[in-house]
Amino acid sequence: MSSKSRVRKHSQSAMSPLLRALTFSRTAHEPVTTAMVLQAYSALDAFRHSHGSRTLHTTLSRHLLVSQELARLGLGEDLLADIESAHAAMVQVDAREHRDGAWTVEDDEYARLCAALAILDGQLSVASLSEIASAEARMIEGLMRSAQMRAIAEAAV
Repeated sequence: MSSKSRVRKHSQSAMSPLLRALTFSRTAHEPVTTAMVLQAYSALDAFRHSHGSRTLHTTLSRHLLVSQELARLGLGEDLLADIESAHAAMVQVDAREHRDGAWTVEDDEYARLCAALAILDGQLSVASLSEIASAEARMIEGLMRSAQMRAIAEAAV
């Protein structure tokens, strides 16, 4: 047996001290969260005025997915049904576009989307940038898994 002493290496943080400080800084937090909320409400407003598009649909849907992931991380778990209801509204908007060729939201869909964006706004106001980044990463992982499953299903047909 070796008589050498075992020295444990200290693991390096994946995040630099500067990035870590910015992640938990409220000064850096506000511009990021304000931009996210503004994008989401702007997309919803475009749909409300019949000026929606595939890009805006994707933007709004992604923000709802981030909200869903934040809820799963513990920020508004009790509001998950409202967020899922907004997702259902986005599915209806997409189906209407395929059927009628118009990117619009009906009154009940608009109300559900407004409620979900208010939830997102509240979540973003209390979440750290680290939690937001984690929610975004989980959202992207979920989208990638979904795309893989869809590709496997299409290949099987």
